[in-house]
Amino acid sequence: MEVSYKQLKAFIEVATSSTFAEAANNLHVTQPALSSAIKKLEQQVGGRLFNRDTRNVGLTPEGEVLFPNALRLVRDWDNTFNDIQNLFALKKGHLTICAMPSFAESHLPALLSTFHNQAPNINLRVIDIVMEQVINEVATGRCELGISFEPERTDGLIFESLFDDQFVLVVNGEHELAENEICHWQDCLAYPLVMMNRGSAVRQWTETKLASYGALNIVAETGQLATLGKLIKHGMGISIMPSICGDHMKTLGLIPIEVNSDPLIKQIGLIRNARKGLSVPAQTLWDLIVKRYTE
Repeated sequence: MEVSYKQLKAFIEVATSSTFAEAANNLHVTQPALSSAIKKLEQQVGGRLFNRDTRNVGLTPEGEVLFPNALRLVRDWDNTFNDIQNLFALKKGHLTICAMPSFAESHLPALLSTFHNQAPNINLRVIDIVMEQVINEVATGRCELGISFEPERTDGLIFESLFDDQFVLVVNGEHELAENEICHWQDCLAYPLVMMNRGSAVRQWTETKLASYGALNIVAETGQLATLGKLIKHGMGISIMPSICGDHMKTLGLIPIEVNSDPLIKQIGLIRNARKGLSVPAQTLWDLIVKRYTE
């Protein structure tokens, strides 16, 4: 059965009018055209929907059953397409993004504030999770876009670089290296290390770099860079971490030190699913972020 939206609108208008002439006038169609549309609808559903006489028109029992359902169908149709139009116009919608905590707390608030000023009716959900989870959330489609270090493998993903991050040594204020403006990888190997858990990309990068200069003395592991900072603060060891964490480490009273020989540099950027297009809000935020870092 191929009942159209126009037929349902015509049915509702006749059902709420006293005569076909009144309904035709309200719909801005001729009365014969309206009568033809209702007749075709009745043929499609299998019987009369209206009782007609020379003065009035009224619903049959079957028409009474159809009427509330027709109202619901038309309302759902209108709401659906209004929502889509609002989404395209950034007047309404939802956007879920994910970002590494280090980016989420340092760079992201200003970016989202700018986006919110452009699209105040888009409800934002921000998930701050480690790099590996960011990649997984985007790959599985639970987040439209993510912000992370460049993945080792980009199968099924699109990565757009925003800036380079040079990893730094982080020590507390009482450490022997605290007065140094720069250091070398060999300097780091002389002290106990606290590091990210095995399996994380940050752990792999830092451990590989340090191991090329000698043996590591790892005394503690954790899953969050913020926790690493607390371990360093309490004197458990030193650590190598992305410089994007520097401001947060400074709030803990810690000192980032540049490693200027053979630096460890990784790109931070936007990630999206290569198999799915971005919604209008997501594309708008993507373009905003790219413009901010390429100007």
